Amino acid sequence: MPADALPAADVNAQPGRLKRRAEFLRAASKGRKAPMPGLVLQALARNDDAPARLGFTVTKKVGNAVVRNRTRRRLKEAARLLLAETPLRGVDLVLIGRDATRTRPFEALRQDIARALRKTGVT
Repeated sequence: MPADALPAADVNAQPGRLKRRAEFLRAASKGRKAPMPGLVLQALARNDDAPARLGFTVTKKVGNAVVRNRTRRRLKEAARLLLAETPLRGVDLVLIGRDATRTRPFEALRQDIARALRKTGVT
């Protein structure tokens, strides 16, 4: 392939994941925060055009491991569906589960994420 024929950017690229503690701490300290009834969103612009990276966390205050994992899975699915509709680029997002996340109706949880994205200026 010639050097000037670069492949087109994949518009539907899958979001990446935040895995290291330092990435979560950077989003918490330098990013914008949007508390919602079902979650807290922390967003940090990265100044690049790569797909958004997502991180999920649920504290032990929410419950035991089973409850925390269920809460995390609900957040992941709501974020996956929302980002499939409107892909984001150049941003790190941390979604923090709350006690209300597991009992909140799923559609309300999706709306919480959408409102939080607007509040932080991501969309």
